[in-house]
Amino acid sequence: MKEPGPSLHTTLLRLREAQARDPMPDWATRAQRLRALERMLREQGGAFAEAINADFGHRPAEETQLLELFPSISNLRHSLKRGKRWMKPQRGLANLVFAPARTLLMPQPRGVVGIIVPWNYPIFLAVGPLIDALAAGNRAMLKMSEYTPRFSALFAEQVARYFKPDEVVVVTGDAEVAQAFSALPFDYLLFTGSTAVGHHVMRAAASNLTPVTLELGGKSPAIVGPGARLEHAAERIVFGKLVNAGQTCIAPDYVLVPRPRMDEFIAAARAVATRLYPNLATQQQYTSIVSDRQYERLVRLRDEAVAAGASIAPLSDAQDQPGKRLLAPVMLTGVNDTMAVMQDEIFGPLLPVQPYDSLDEAIAYVAAHPQPLALYLFEQDGARIDRVLSRTHAGGVTINDTLYHIAQHNLPFGGVGPSGMGGYHGEDGFRTFSHLKPVFRQSRLNGTGLLNPPYGERFRRMLKLLMRLG
Repeated sequence: MKEPGPSLHTTLLRLREAQARDPMPDWATRAQRLRALERMLREQGGAFAEAINADFGHRPAEETQLLELFPSISNLRHSLKRGKRWMKPQRGLANLVFAPARTLLMPQPRGVVGIIVPWNYPIFLAVGPLIDALAAGNRAMLKMSEYTPRFSALFAEQVARYFKPDEVVVVTGDAEVAQAFSALPFDYLLFTGSTAVGHHVMRAAASNLTPVTLELGGKSPAIVGPGARLEHAAERIVFGKLVNAGQTCIAPDYVLVPRPRMDEFIAAARAVATRLYPNLATQQQYTSIVSDRQYERLVRLRDEAVAAGASIAPLSDAQDQPGKRLLAPVMLTGVNDTMAVMQDEIFGPLLPVQPYDSLDEAIAYVAAHPQPLALYLFEQDGARIDRVLSRTHAGGVTINDTLYHIAQHNLPFGGVGPSGMGGYHGEDGFRTFSHLKPVFRQSRLNGTGLLNPPYGERFRRMLKLLMRLG
């Protein structure tokens, strides 16, 4: 379905006009919008999960509840409790030489925020930035993914029920609509998706000088340190890799393991996968790949790696079921950087495992590659942990687990370099979608007139004093 371009501009204009009538909504208004969003999630969460399940071919409702509905509602409660405090101006004193003047840092809504939502976690990655935008006093337009058509249509329908048409609007449509959407002159634009599409979004936003947050991806490493509890590391890495069948932007993309412990790690990982997903081929708690296109891409990545010399270490006894888009999870050993599976973000249940001979070698490998969205380290020694943290770059880090840094309301979520720019969540999200307007308030009695021209001896004495005081 294609949405005609002019209607997008008309919708944006309607939201802009509404924002202009109330450019600085009070906390009661913001809280009312956040509570409407919470009601929608609580009342429609089951229907949302069913629609996502239908779009994927199969995704267990438990995963949608755990990975999308729970963190979204938790985020809402966090913002409702703290948002009133976040919006208070921060008052201070001017620099000493300007005393007794005062300063003010005033959080002001940016206006109308555009949010481009991906298909892999369509609730969480729509609602998360929307919460922050509403808490900051903005109105919002969301472009949903065409790869989850049932959910996208249902979400648009329900948002229209729970919100006024000049508060939040949801747009559906194909890639052409997405392109037109990203070219709109929003006051702020947030995009979550692939690095390749991120380039196009940033170019489109640049034509309007629209500020952007880009949440991209990349190859997020997991380092099993020399002092790791290996069975624990295997469990948490397998969990992080196989929820949503690996279709997670911060899923562990590859694992670096001490060479002497490779066989032990592979055996532990297989035991964990068997325990977490018994009878994987027939049970109902393992997610399908979202589309034929994605399924074929993953099969090609795996098969090309094997043809180039990699070996498969199955994580289960299940076989691929193309008709159901069920892709059996596997580890890949003997990989190298010439293989596409070690160049492209995998976004599926393939897990390359590479040996290293020293922790410094593992650190150097990560540092030599593009900065990832996430990094995972399993280690008990504090000095080793500090060494990895200080010598690597990543959007976010979880130590001795996977994924869960994204669920911390007091930590920003975002990428660095090719994995993205900017961040949001909690107070950091409030600030992302606010302009922190600086205000200098001069006192009635002040000495700035002493610096007026004509410049003479008095001016030179005052300037000398200012240079000493700083």
